[in-house]
Amino acid sequence: MIKVNMGCGWRDFGRDWVHIDGGNYEHLDYYDIENLEFQDGTVDLIYASHLLEYMDRAEVRDVLAEWRRVLKPGGILRLAVPNFRVLAELYTNGTIGLERVLGPLYGKMQMTPDYTIYHRTTYDLASLKTLLTEAEFRDIENYNWRDTEHADFDDHSQAYIPHMDKENGVLISLNVECKR
Repeated sequence: MIKVNMGCGWRDFGRDWVHIDGGNYEHLDYYDIENLEFQDGTVDLIYASHLLEYMDRAEVRDVLAEWRRVLKPGGILRLAVPNFRVLAELYTNGTIGLERVLGPLYGKMQMTPDYTIYHRTTYDLASLKTLLTEAEFRDIENYNWRDTEHADFDDHSQAYIPHMDKENGVLISLNVECKR
């Protein structure tokens, strides 16, 4: 079974996973998320946590096409992105201030000392479903991070407000999976 942790950053899910990221980490197998070194229809699962928002809407279409190419028929694409609707609701009802919204919506990642990338877009469930449908994915639905192979690895798919309150907090990650 081929499972890919796309845009994994420093998170090492172990030897059962292929790790792909543009950073400089020892556990990486590949460095390019857009031109994958897999044959067509050979990957069982692609997991990308808080990665899509770093690409604009035009770029992400090409990336999704590439990911779809390598997935097996029935293969799973599992995504996590900041949830615009939830963040907007928490802000407008006064639960959080603007400073708590800025990171998830306009976050930045220091790739190298001279190169920083920022979030370029945001999603709600409807916009993400539309994008995935246009990319010819099917069976698009929310997933519970607790029921996944990667539940033991704390990442942004498990982002809550208040921070780390996974029992009583509000999940601010939009977690969606679909099939090729």
